[in-house]
Amino acid sequence: MDRTLICSALLLLIIGCERPPDEISPSREHTEIPFRQDGTVLIITETDTIRLDVEIADTDSSRARGLMERGALPPAWGMLFVFPQPEMQSFWMANTPTALDLIFIRDDSTVVNIARYAQPFSPEPVTSVAPARFVLEVPAGFSDEYGLVAGIEVIIRDPREGNLTR
Repeated sequence: MDRTLICSALLLLIIGCERPPDEISPSREHTEIPFRQDGTVLIITETDTIRLDVEIADTDSSRARGLMERGALPPAWGMLFVFPQPEMQSFWMANTPTALDLIFIRDDSTVVNIARYAQPFSPEPVTSVAPARFVLEVPAGFSDEYGLVAGIEVIIRDPREGNLTR
């Protein structure tokens, strides 16, 4: 076959396959995963009751995905991880682009411990100091802003199942 004909055919093939920019799928880093409101968390301190809307991660796949590849969190919003029973919990931030506070909560609705300012993209584990059944991820600084400490009470309401704690 003539070399010019082959080059022309390849050029036409390449031009014919080109798509306009608005039809090209966004790259992985630009994919936006929408936030859902699945439930409500009330955090009760000595001086205040703080209300948060939460997305609930209560399946293996939703807990594994968590807030990976999510952008900034909406105001007064968090992600609540629900586990079948209390156990030592360990999280990592390797694919999470937002700094977070992780609030580890016992089955009796009290806070076990708080890991403040967990760093984005860190491979270091973020762990509970005692068994926890729930883990609440909120924007970094939230715990300091509201003076949250171990031992405070957290009431979790799931519209599908009623109160999960208390």
